[in-house]
Amino acid sequence: MAGWGRALLSPAALLVVAQVVWAPDPYGEECRSKTYPPSGPTFKGNVPTYVINLDLPPSKRWDNLMHDKKTELKTVVQNIKDIANTFFPSGKVVDIVDNKIARLTATLPYPFNEELQGIANSSGIPLGEIVIFNIFYEIFTVCTSIVAEDKTGKLYHARNLDFGLFLGWDVKNNSWTLTRELKPLVVNLDFQRNNKTVFKSTNFAGYIGMVSGVKPDLFTLTMNERFSLDGGYVGIFEWFLGRRDGMWMGFLTRTVLENATSYQDAKDKLAKTRLLAPAYFILGGKNSGEGCVITRSRTATLDIWDLDTKKGTWYVLETNYDRWKPPLILDNRRTPAMKCLNQTTQENISLPTIYDVLSTKPVLNKLTVCTTLMEVDNGHTETYLRECPDPCSPW
Repeated sequence: MAGWGRALLSPAALLVVAQVVWAPDPYGEECRSKTYPPSGPTFKGNVPTYVINLDLPPSKRWDNLMHDKKTELKTVVQNIKDIANTFFPSGKVVDIVDNKIARLTATLPYPFNEELQGIANSSGIPLGEIVIFNIFYEIFTVCTSIVAEDKTGKLYHARNLDFGLFLGWDVKNNSWTLTRELKPLVVNLDFQRNNKTVFKSTNFAGYIGMVSGVKPDLFTLTMNERFSLDGGYVGIFEWFLGRRDGMWMGFLTRTVLENATSYQDAKDKLAKTRLLAPAYFILGGKNSGEGCVITRSRTATLDIWDLDTKKGTWYVLETNYDRWKPPLILDNRRTPAMKCLNQTTQENISLPTIYDVLSTKPVLNKLTVCTTLMEVDNGHTETYLRECPDPCSPW
């Protein structure tokens, strides 16, 4: 009985738990409206566009972008090194990155291995540090993605890109250090072959995978991290040990955007390819009903949630939690986002009203780097840097 006694919570502790569970979100707010076109304190600025010429050798494709952004990229990489040195003051982690991880670049698939080497050459940043920068998205992101269909059958796809969780809190500025330093690296990319657009994406300069993209007149795609015990750390560790039958998430989305020939082709590739890390793939098409969230473990598809307007499902929404499970109490962006979408109604859904949803706290939070709005027609893409004024949820 003594063991049972120690396991039970005291009435005071139960009261504290109840207050956490049922108290209103201190950072929440009523659904925002008329925030588009972006302006005011939540708007940080526009994003430049660069052409990535796929006809160039892989090692040369990123030279122009690195010429403009290498200083900002060096700042972010140094921040990551400083964080590593905080936990491992001996400097051995950075030494491993600069030497051993650099040698593993040769094990990455073509053309990604050569592109990473090219970025290292043109930026002057050690190759191992460029590789680590590209690995970080596999394990350090929290995002919100939406695909919605209006009454005419037109599809809209949008996302908040949230990055930098636990990577250095700036007490003076009340912000995540890495989140702030990443904003100057956000770019829109137009990948072209024979002077024609193959696909477009919103990226961090120096990252060669894809987190948000559109293949004009075919499909739109975003990727969200999926928290799991069998997570990205495991897959990356296996890769280092020599097991390389899984694909990096960002490389898969890049490959799909470049090579998939239809919405269904993209859906099949995203659902069936073995991964290094669990993920959510949020996919939109060009025809009514073409929208879904694909929930992936590293080896299998666990769920596909499709749009179905006939059954009342006119939008699908994904943060970082399985839809059949409640989100983490301290990170519930799903409920307020769904509330705002339901208040908007299908009759009024559009990119501007979805921007309102993504501008409502805590969907908008201290980790939010940017908001991307996409329509499949002609590959329409808009990206805006964001700011979350206090009071604002840290995630």
